[in-house]
Amino acid sequence: MSGIRVGRGAGERPGDKDARRPGGAGHQRTAEEAAALEDLATVYAHIMDRAPEHDIDPTLERVQRVLELLGDPQKAYRTVHITGTNGKTSTSRMVERLVREHGLRTGRFTSPHLTSVTERIAIDGDPVTPARFVEIWEDVAPYVGVVDRESQEAGGPRLSFFEVLTVMAFAAFADAPVDVAIVEVGMGGSWDSTNVVDGDVAIVTPISIDHTRWLGHTIEEIATEKSGIVKEGAVVVLAEQSDVAEAIVIEAAAAKDARVLREGQDIAVAGRTPAVGGQVVDLRTPAGLYTQIFLPMIGEHQAHNALLALSATEALLSGGRALDGGVVEAAFGDVSSPGRLEVLRSSPTVIVDAAHNPAGAEALVAAVDEAFEFERLIGVVAIMGDKDSEQILSVLEPVLAEIVVTRNSAERSADPADLAEIAVDVFGEDRVHSAERLDEALAIAVDLAERDDSVGVGVGTGVLVTGSVITAADVRILLGRG
Repeated sequence: MSGIRVGRGAGERPGDKDARRPGGAGHQRTAEEAAALEDLATVYAHIMDRAPEHDIDPTLERVQRVLELLGDPQKAYRTVHITGTNGKTSTSRMVERLVREHGLRTGRFTSPHLTSVTERIAIDGDPVTPARFVEIWEDVAPYVGVVDRESQEAGGPRLSFFEVLTVMAFAAFADAPVDVAIVEVGMGGSWDSTNVVDGDVAIVTPISIDHTRWLGHTIEEIATEKSGIVKEGAVVVLAEQSDVAEAIVIEAAAAKDARVLREGQDIAVAGRTPAVGGQVVDLRTPAGLYTQIFLPMIGEHQAHNALLALSATEALLSGGRALDGGVVEAAFGDVSSPGRLEVLRSSPTVIVDAAHNPAGAEALVAAVDEAFEFERLIGVVAIMGDKDSEQILSVLEPVLAEIVVTRNSAERSADPADLAEIAVDVFGEDRVHSAERLDEALAIAVDLAERDDSVGVGVGTGVLVTGSVITAADVRILLGRG
């Protein structure tokens, strides 16, 4: 058996719905910290008892009503609103870091979280503390309760898990107060709970097929939903898209008299060179060319995310004029996005990535091919049951010597037996292994990676864990990064 050791994690199936701890890493805590974590767990359990993120009643009315009772805190700051299919969280973190480097106070709302729900609401780049999260909930709870009752009396549901978190984030940002909020949609755009903001800048990352149950089964339908975040007179930073998606977003922008900056025409990644720990990029915006910027993130897709973030920050802070090159360099040099092509350990190398759809898997494969020289790479894959598992596995197949399919801690995780059946069709029976628990799957994968390692130090061997954001979260906890 391999020397890898894993502690408590996804295999132990904790009681809350996504099995991730509400409070984060497990170091020795003071009595005050322990009490705050206990309070956080109580609040988190209450919020989780509401309709989950994947149980959607598409309306903005409940969130709008709570915010109205709170005095419309979402109008107290400028906003960058981000939608698309992949790359939203990384792009959000890049925008936030660029804005903060200019001396402005920032709020960042992203989803889902990896280890702690507090990660979703960040002030000046740091998640709110457990104690502060509880305070925010206590501040908004009476107003949430009023709207819960109003909705139920009218035959509707209580606010959902995501609606409550959206309200909490906007209230926290106003209370801080922040100068700029960077807000990632939960899903779609037009009816997403976050779409109560009037984004000064809208970023649309690449649009592909995902969440078909809610957004539609075609690019046209999905792009139409996502273009709903474009507001009157805004600037739209548009990633390279299919012709259909691009036309829909441009039409939506024209209807709102919004200016569009299109990747490939107005903005571009002018050059990039892989480097140790990331890459060096040249980014062209309408204001000029930023050269030799080190980005400590792996993969061509991250260079394009950086381009979107830089263009959006220019539009927001300078009206489209060039930003100081030293400020841009400092901001990008300090950016990170946990769970996105993150190396968790070495010998053998264990990489985690949150890719959860075919387009994300394609970006992952391209990045692995470019940045690593594996002679033998083993996959550990746990995918949600509503995803296109066959297509995701087909994209991963060329880079994986063997695969271990398993489940993550979410109730919606695909059954390993079902996933194994699909994997056998893609990989062939001899290359497929199955485990009921993620910790078991990880141990099996490490053994498989090391099996043909004649040197014995993990050179050229690795394990890639992917398939879902929750899979990424679970393995980070297992390996002590949560």
